[in-house]
Amino acid sequence: MKYAYTILYVEDVVETITFYENAFAFKRKLITPEKDYGELLSGETTIAFASITLGNSNFRAGFEQATLAKKPFGVELAFTSENIEADFERALEAGATAYEPLSEKPWGQKVGYLRDNNGFLIEICTPIKA
Repeated sequence: MKYAYTILYVEDVVETITFYENAFAFKRKLITPEKDYGELLSGETTIAFASITLGNSNFRAGFEQATLAKKPFGVELAFTSENIEADFERALEAGATAYEPLSEKPWGQKVGYLRDNNGFLIEICTPIKA
């Protein structure tokens, strides 16, 4: 077994892919011709986005849609950075919303939290030093 994808269901796949390119410097891997699914080049595990419509076709019982109007879900995407202050600021300039400012944890890691254009929680952190 291998962890392969995280798929976030969003209103607009192209807008979200563009946001992640601008905010976090990821590159797009693909967007379907229907524009209902897209992937980023993000390392070994793929970050993907699917439309709300596609999600509703997959889940007969429905699902809770992320929104900036409510608190974020208790799950996050975490991105490590060697230049955390600049990367955090670039994300804000690209339209991310600050959730928790950068702070240093007792174990020496620097961490800050943002929300993306859909309301999903993003952690930007320095790598944990062994």
